[in-house]
Amino acid sequence: MSKLAAQDKFLDLSDYGRFFGKFLANLLKNTRFTPIHVTLLFGVSGLIAIFFIIENQYYLASFFILLKSGIDAADGELARLKNTPSYTGRYLDSVFDIILNFLFFITICYVSKTSLLMTIIAFFCIQLQGTLYNYYYVILRNKSVGGDTTSKIFEYKSPRALPGENQKSVDILFQIYTIVYGGFDKIIHFLDKDAYKVKTFPNWFMTLVSLYGLGFQLLLIAIMLSLNYIEFIIPFFIAYTILIFILIALRKICFKSNSYQTINYD
Repeated sequence: MSKLAAQDKFLDLSDYGRFFGKFLANLLKNTRFTPIHVTLLFGVSGLIAIFFIIENQYYLASFFILLKSGIDAADGELARLKNTPSYTGRYLDSVFDIILNFLFFITICYVSKTSLLMTIIAFFCIQLQGTLYNYYYVILRNKSVGGDTTSKIFEYKSPRALPGENQKSVDILFQIYTIVYGGFDKIIHFLDKDAYKVKTFPNWFMTLVSLYGLGFQLLLIAIMLSLNYIEFIIPFFIAYTILIFILIALRKICFKSNSYQTINYD
């Protein structure tokens, strides 16, 4: 099952790892490897990238950052190939992402000798940027006929476990997810609380929003590392946040919401 119906598919600038993800998923579809194993693997790739940043081996660090993006695309692809969607994998993937992002920024802070305060601000900014992308993307997925609805627009309560997964595991990971992402979600919902009422988003708008996708953010980090611009990474992502307000303003001006539309929160 595709995440989006054919008419809703767009050029996702953050999804450059999809080709490798599909390749890896196809290699693993008839093995005992599960999507959870693949999620753990992209975590390992991220940790290797961090090691190479510390060692000032920026080309190798960039390679493993991009490899992480490719492997990150494979867990979902493998779940679709094996027809084993799970909330466990969905939440574990997101929790690993935020942990790795934090470790990336702390490592960059240490190596570049950037202030800790600026680093914390940059980490907050990059997560807020990613939340805006996810917010619009999940809205599109939920409205797309035949699209993937494992992710919900509003994560208010733990979902019912899907076949093959444990409800307690889902509940625990949901609680962790809401702790680490809940604040970012609330900020973005406050800034554009009516976005879910829009019938759909055009492809060109979603391509623009994908500048905030995690894959594209990591690509920017990898490029700056390769150019030996490590000291610019943290201030860049602080300044990059201005695009949030531009995208939200564009959404509100160009795509009016339908105030009579309702949504299922279950």
